Formats: sequence, C-alpha cells, structure tokens
Amino acid sequence: MMKSSNLHSRFLFVIVMICSFIGFAQQQDQFKQANDLYTAKQYQEAIEKYLEITESGQHSAALYYNLANSYYKLNQIAPSIYYYEKALLLAPNDADIQNNLQYAQNMTVDAIDVMPKTGFDKLTSNIVEKLTFSSWGVLAIVCMLVFVIAFLLYYFADYHTKKRVYFTISMLFLLAAVACYGVAYYQYGAEVKKRPAIIFSQEAAVMSEPNMGSTEVFLLHEGTKVNVLDTLGSWRKIKLADGKIGWLPDSDLKEIKDF
Repeated sequence: MMKSSNLHSRFLFVIVMICSFIGFAQQQDQFKQANDLYTAKQYQEAIEKYLEITESGQHSAALYYNLANSYYKLNQIAPSIYYYEKALLLAPNDADIQNNLQYAQNMTVDAIDVMPKTGFDKLTSNIVEKLTFSSWGVLAIVCMLVFVIAFLLYYFADYHTKKRVYFTISMLFLLAAVACYGVAYYQYGAEVKKRPAIIFSQEAAVMSEPNMGSTEVFLLHEGTKVNVLDTLGSWRKIKLADGKIGWLPDSDLKEIKDF
C-alpha cells in the first residue's frame, strides 16, 4: 500500500513538473511574440500580448518595461508611467527604466515641486535613505554578530586593558545594531504606508471632501503621481509631493500595487 502511494505521489510530481514546463514555455513564446510585434511597430498588438502574460500572474521588470515602452510609443502617458513605476519596483537601480520614466514624466502637464526638507528632517532623510530597509536590517545583524564576538573576547580576556577595549567595542556595536534596527523598522513602516498611484483621467478635479458637492481645490492631469492616504467608499484621499491634499473618485486613478 505504501509503495503504491509513493508511486502515485511521484507520478503527480512528474505531471506537475511537465505542466509547469509547458506553461513556462508558452509564456516565453508569448513574450517573444509580443517583442516581435513591438519590433514591427505594432504597438497595440504588442500591448495585448504583454497584458495576456500579466493576467496569467507573471511579473518581471522586463515585461513591465516593454509594456510601458509600447504605451509610450502610442503617446498613452498614464499607462506608460504606471508600468515604468511597476518595473522600477522590481528593478529599482535599472538606469534604462529610470531614464524612460523621466522621459514619460516630462510629457505630463502638472509640474509638482517636491516639498523641501529642512533641519532635522533633512538630516534624518539623508541618513535613512542611504540604504533600503532590508539593507539596514542586514547591517543590524552584522553589528549584532560583531557585538557577540567582542563580548566573548571580553569575557575570556586575561588582562584588564584588553577587557576594557573589547567591552567598549562590544557596547558600541550593540548600540549600532539597535540604531540600524530602529532605522530599518522606521523605513519599513514608511514604505508600508506608501500607496502610490497614477492619475489616469485626462483631467481630474480634486475635491476638498469625498463628494462632488464639495469645493474643487485643484486640478490634476493624466500621468501625475500621487500618494493615497485613505479610502472612503469610492473616494481616495490623495497627497502630492508638494504637500497638497484632496479627494478623488477612485475611477480617476490607479494604484501601483505590489505583486
């Protein structure tokens, strides 16, 4: 009975592997077809092929980058910026994605100035933004390991001079580990709170309250990036880089969600 069960499990495993391989091959074929359509300047057809791949649950920087390029060629600014941003989430240091995103953003109507940081906020940002929260976490672990090693050396040292040196080093790295962990926690919390979105309507009236009867505070145009602060029914409370806040119907924007 056990032998039969093992054979059945192996058979299922082989079937799953074969299906996975076939699915991967089909997706690669679709990606090649889409790229060929893009090369042939059939951008709308290429977009349809790329979207088919995304709908199957596949995500990659190359896929979103090519999709964004296709929209950019058709002068569809909002979706091109949207997919460049999604590509940048997967490859944040890719120079081609950064450059093409900048080109697309230059075609937007709204000129949003980033609110300047001063004093302590500026100093904090300069330190925190040097590394990602995951890098700060790794640095915290490294500092903790050095602390443990230095403390063991202090514990087993024979001479008072060496003990003082090792103890001082261990305490410094313990403080550094706590500080790095604190920065990582702070940065992670800030990232979680971010809900970036792209305006998709050609022109969107931002209201003072989540209803059409409230006062219009300013206008936004397609391709502008905003941050969603809150949701109330079919309305989104948004904030611009310059600090302006207002409400928009959710039909006017599309959030850049994680995968």
